[in-house]
Amino acid sequence: MIAITGANGHLGKLTLSLLLKKVAPTQLVAIVRDKERIADYLNTGIIIREANYEDPHSLNNAFEGITRVLQISTTAIGDVGTKQEQNVVKAAQLAGVQHIMYTSTLSPGSQAHFMAAKTCAHTEQLIMDSGISYTIFRNSMYMETIPLFIGNGLYDGQIYYPAENGKISFVSREDIAEALSNTLTESTITSHIYSITGEEAFTFDGIAKLLNQEKGLNSTYFNIKNEDYEKELAELHMPEAERAFYLSMADGIKANEFAQTDKSLERIIGKKRKSLIEYIQMP
Repeated sequence: MIAITGANGHLGKLTLSLLLKKVAPTQLVAIVRDKERIADYLNTGIIIREANYEDPHSLNNAFEGITRVLQISTTAIGDVGTKQEQNVVKAAQLAGVQHIMYTSTLSPGSQAHFMAAKTCAHTEQLIMDSGISYTIFRNSMYMETIPLFIGNGLYDGQIYYPAENGKISFVSREDIAEALSNTLTESTITSHIYSITGEEAFTFDGIAKLLNQEKGLNSTYFNIKNEDYEKELAELHMPEAERAFYLSMADGIKANEFAQTDKSLERIIGKKRKSLIEYIQMP
């Protein structure tokens, strides 16, 4: 049986919908905090189990009978997120899970600027030390998150973000979900680490030029200061811890922690990846 943690999120739901085309729904387990948050899958035949990342006992129960787990990285920040992910790995060990797939970030490491990269590095090491075979997807930034970076820039062309000349190899969430579903249903899975990226890395100035080219916008990128960006986030009533997370993301982009490109994704899905131009062309 295949289980997905965080199955109510965008990536989890996309992966579930693709897995339904490959295996019987009774072989799929969606693990969520609250069943109501995945109500659109209640009548599909998928087994839905509730578990809290902070409650190891609930995770132990959720993993009962599971052979393969897709561990989608937590959205929690800092020590809380690290502890949550640790609980998932330990529960998988106790349940006798045979394989863990984990969605990491492109440049994990204890010295990374991006806060989540530190959590991912810790989790990757736990998985590798667990004795369980594993597949780790080190994902670049999702194309679908671009509006979070540039706000109305997709429509008015004005981009304000503190990234300097840092590049991002944006990748489609749909392509990642397809790659995950393909890998989870392989007859035999051996341990691998893949860098999952777009075909090309772009600066925000490059994105502005694409907006000019593809949408005819008079687009311009303004590299603002971290302090100004934090002030904008504070005006949106974002808590201090979340502001620190978003600033760390900007610093990670400046340091080119999302600039790597790799062909692994196309090999796994057996077709060309969705390009950033295709995303920008969407209405």
